[in-house]
Amino acid sequence: MASSNINGKPKSSKPRMGRKISSPMNPAFMTSAPGKVIVYGEHAVVHGKAAIAAAISLRSYLLVTTLSKSQQTISLRFPDIGLSHTWDIDTLPWSTFSHPSKKKMYYDLVTTLDPDLVKAMQPHLSGVSPEATGENKKIHQAAASAFLYLFLSLGNQTFPGSIYALRSTLPIGAGLGSSASISVCLSSALLLQIRTLAGPHPDQPSDEAQLQIERINRWAFVAEMCIHGNPSGVDNTVSSGGKAVLFKRKDYARAPEVTPLRNFPELPLLLVNTKQARSTATEVAKVGALKESLPAITEAILNTIDAVTKAAYTLITSGTFNNADSRTTEILGKLMNVNHGQLVSLGVSHPRLERIRELVDLVGVGWTKLTGAGGGGSTITLLKPDASPKALKELKEKLDAEDFERFETTLGGDGVGVLWPAVLRDEGEEEGGVEIDQQKFLEAEGEIGVESLVGVGGGREKREGWRFWRV
Repeated sequence: MASSNINGKPKSSKPRMGRKISSPMNPAFMTSAPGKVIVYGEHAVVHGKAAIAAAISLRSYLLVTTLSKSQQTISLRFPDIGLSHTWDIDTLPWSTFSHPSKKKMYYDLVTTLDPDLVKAMQPHLSGVSPEATGENKKIHQAAASAFLYLFLSLGNQTFPGSIYALRSTLPIGAGLGSSASISVCLSSALLLQIRTLAGPHPDQPSDEAQLQIERINRWAFVAEMCIHGNPSGVDNTVSSGGKAVLFKRKDYARAPEVTPLRNFPELPLLLVNTKQARSTATEVAKVGALKESLPAITEAILNTIDAVTKAAYTLITSGTFNNADSRTTEILGKLMNVNHGQLVSLGVSHPRLERIRELVDLVGVGWTKLTGAGGGGSTITLLKPDASPKALKELKEKLDAEDFERFETTLGGDGVGVLWPAVLRDEGEEEGGVEIDQQKFLEAEGEIGVESLVGVGGGREKREGWRFWRV
């Protein structure tokens, strides 16, 4: 069960009376952002080559509920990791964060964390999940740190008391950008609360939408720095803008080169988690060791991986690109197969990953490769347009029987979205609808429970009410 504390002290069990959850002036609202997969270029990107990362339809969701004026507290509730903590707004280190030499504006570009601000937060983080240990403790502290740094940077002491309830349909620590997805949710929510974002709305000019995405992305990167220390910025960029990006990082002292791929097609994807623990550092070190012992051969493999990535990029950005053409899907799938073979040559696969590929190949429904560091983690399968329902059913049964975790998702979808107010309507309805219940949201079971309650898809193509910044 999640712990619940106010500034590190156990919360009283005595019920609070007369609490007003929201008002017409400050209705409950939601933000949502996708996870990501690397489609082409793993490991080669560590050595200065290009890679392509794309959004997936597995998402995180943040429900923000404003409290009455008498409730000067902020609460972060994240039941998927067992985190629940409350802070008194007045006791937070506003004097440090609002000092003229430290204060940041919502439009500022922040590329490093201020050590004085990080230090000022520590007393307010020490009471977060005191009973948690090991990896859980690290995850709780990182999530609370990211939230608090953004709240103190963007908010002020007169900020309304609020509850931030967070759910994610993304597996944590599976290399699918779950932390970036959460960071984008928090960034967009706080920027909306301080009224510094325009839209989203269907008629919004592309350049205006791009400005909002960039503003959200900048502060999401700050949250990612709180969590990871020195993130590449790629995960939050994909999560903010959606679709896909080509990225390259030749110098780790500089930000990566990131090129948005707005033409990247939405494609059906089967994502399978091996449930095999893996270490990114270990797999990266393997390739480094291979490069030391066989420099010419390893460099040749890395160059061919780069060629695969560039071939996919050239296809997607060509003037004749047609994402409705099944031949396009086939080329992208074949490139995925080739890329996986290259990664196997680098020694970063795993028997569980190869077993998934074997099962997919046996029924002939798509093209499969590992995604991320390898050594475990996940695979992605681009499904063939003519894949038979019978073959897919057979594959799913075999994956379930061998204890793989599978997700049916879409590649290359929308980025950050907003549901304001947090009311879901049937298609065509302009008024009425059902307000999202906070307790039901917090208690929804797993991916299916969350998606059926508030999901962007909601069992249909696009759920009424959700809006996205689209460029």
